[in-house]
Amino acid sequence: MAWIGFLAWSAVGLFFIGLGFYLIYGTHKTIFGFWANVEAFPVGDVKGYNQALGKLWCGYGIVFILLGLPLFAGQNSAWALLSILGTVFSTLGLMLIYVLCIEPKYKKKSQ
Repeated sequence: MAWIGFLAWSAVGLFFIGLGFYLIYGTHKTIFGFWANVEAFPVGDVKGYNQALGKLWCGYGIVFILLGLPLFAGQNSAWALLSILGTVFSTLGLMLIYVLCIEPKYKKKSQ
C-alpha cells in the first residue's frame, strides 16, 4: 500500500512539471509571478523570464518526485524523513536559484 502515498506525492510533482511546461510553451506576453501576493517586478524579456521559470519548476518537479521514492519503504519508516527534509532543502534551493540567478538576469534595468 506504500505505492498509494508515492502516487499522491508524484501527482504533486507532476503538477509542478505541468506548470513548468505551461510557462515554457504557453505564456509569452504576461509575467508569471514567483512569490505569492507580491507584484511582479518589471521584466525586460518576458518570454525568456517565463522560460527560465518554467525550467526551474520542471527541475523542481523532477527532484520532488525523486524525493518521494523513500515512501515505498512505508510512511512510518525512518526513510520517510529523507523525503520531508529533502523537500525542505530543495524548496530552499528553488528560492535561492530564483533570487540569485533568474531575478537579477531578467529584471528590467531602470533608465
